[in-house]
Amino acid sequence: MLDQWFLTAEERGNPDTDLDSRHPDGRAWTTGNLVRPLVHGRAYFSRLLEVVEGLRAGDLLLFTDWRGDLDERLDGAGSEVGRVLGRAAGRGVTVRGLMWRSHLELLSFSSRPNRRLAEELNLSGAQVVLDHRVHRNGSHHQKLVVVRRSAGTGGTGSASSTSSTGSTGSTGSPGSPGSPGSANGPGDDAVAFAGGIDLCYSRRDDAAHAGDPQSQPIAEAYGQAPPWHDIQVEVRGPAVGDLERTFRERWDDPASLNNPNPLRQAYYRLRPVETDPDRLPPQEEDPEPVGPHAVQILRTYPRRRPHYPFARHGERSIARAYRKALRRARRLIYLEDQYMWSTEVARLFAEALRREPELHLVIVVPRFPTQGGRFALPPNLVGREQALEICRTAGGDRVGVYDVENHAGTPVYVHSKAVTIDDVWASVGSDNLNRRSWSHDSELAVATIDTTLDLREPADPGGLGDGARVFARELRLELWREHLDWDGDDAELLDPEAGFKAFRRRAEQLEAWHHGGQVGPRPPGRVRPHQPQRLNRLTRAWAAPLYHAVYDPDGRPRRMRGDNTW
Repeated sequence: MLDQWFLTAEERGNPDTDLDSRHPDGRAWTTGNLVRPLVHGRAYFSRLLEVVEGLRAGDLLLFTDWRGDLDERLDGAGSEVGRVLGRAAGRGVTVRGLMWRSHLELLSFSSRPNRRLAEELNLSGAQVVLDHRVHRNGSHHQKLVVVRRSAGTGGTGSASSTSSTGSTGSTGSPGSPGSPGSANGPGDDAVAFAGGIDLCYSRRDDAAHAGDPQSQPIAEAYGQAPPWHDIQVEVRGPAVGDLERTFRERWDDPASLNNPNPLRQAYYRLRPVETDPDRLPPQEEDPEPVGPHAVQILRTYPRRRPHYPFARHGERSIARAYRKALRRARRLIYLEDQYMWSTEVARLFAEALRREPELHLVIVVPRFPTQGGRFALPPNLVGREQALEICRTAGGDRVGVYDVENHAGTPVYVHSKAVTIDDVWASVGSDNLNRRSWSHDSELAVATIDTTLDLREPADPGGLGDGARVFARELRLELWREHLDWDGDDAELLDPEAGFKAFRRRAEQLEAWHHGGQVGPRPPGRVRPHQPQRLNRLTRAWAAPLYHAVYDPDGRPRRMRGDNTW
């Protein structure tokens, strides 16, 4: 059954990586993992702090990020990102980081904070490099932390001594049965975190969505402390080895870390940056099986010059995985995405909707883009307007598009990148549903299929004999319970069609309350029907070329663009 959903090594389309050939069985995925969704930045940051503070001399910590803020707190005072990672390096932990060498701060990017984080950590004994080895105008967008404890610190070098083999959700507390264990427990000998959450401002929010006190300004509609919805996953088991290998491929890339821009070079002579990092210690054997989850690590790398030695023609396994999984979609696709704005991506969902008359699609997106303004806003809107229209044309009233607000009525910025299909296949990653994430930037996703069947009816929503799976179903239900303020029986949400109607009903009730002058008690729920701003013909004429060229570029080789393949 797994090979019907996951990509084979050949289907990954990247013969230059050893990500799949390194597995003893040659499969392009691993089994025996334990994956836990950490919904919201506060849950992730608390767990990350617990794990890092438990590391000792000789342990290994690897991380990649799009943006990192030195003083962003993982919890209270003293838990700032720079201090926590710096303390680890000071204890003798081998800390290695790859931060994107961002575009200029002048263009609303992250060059200054990324540089500050790298400089401070390097002074503490870590080694963090600023990595510009990307497609022109591209970025490194992966968000990954990998921890491996050495046998000399009390760990086993693997998570084999963990007794839990059951599925667990983000509600499990550290140390409880079925949870990943405490920071000093054997379950943290090998652990990785991947998803959409950067180590930076605005991310430390929770289910109440009051926002992170340390916030980065975005569009005015989100207020001074923008409410932020996001997801990371915690991974243990053999898949940690694949995530570590993904880091090592980038770290070992022999291409120069010196920026070719003459102005940048002059600046870096005044403020030198690390461009000749040390080699990493040899990678240990993959951790032993600990749980019931099969995991496939998916990536995007563009074709660039000089070539990535691990992806000379690029890698588009994220796009290919969606294309394959969507072919098995029969009843319900649920997705949360920051953008959902490429016509090429939307057509894959539209094809599934046209092919399967009982298929429903629920889409949750931000109400407004991060950037407003006369010139920045239209390019952000034009792609989503086109993509949503394609899906609605194909699926009609079987397509529901929503955005989220907190109980005070402030819009919540949806930054999560998560998809479930028929309660079987689930993906959480850094990748958005657009061409940029599928072809142009570096991205990373964790696709998960639970081998544990969920026997609640409908036990086989897709009708293909795959059965509902605990991880995908519980991930969807956890997100729906929050968005709908659902505190009763899950039976209505379990059924694809009934759940689709319940989602729509709650959204329409809240919308009617707002339009009716907010008379009486606020209805339960936080979702409202998404009303994309319509652009006039003149605005669309100038915004569309800018959207395609700058906001959502296509990083595929020319032949693939012409054939519209991935």
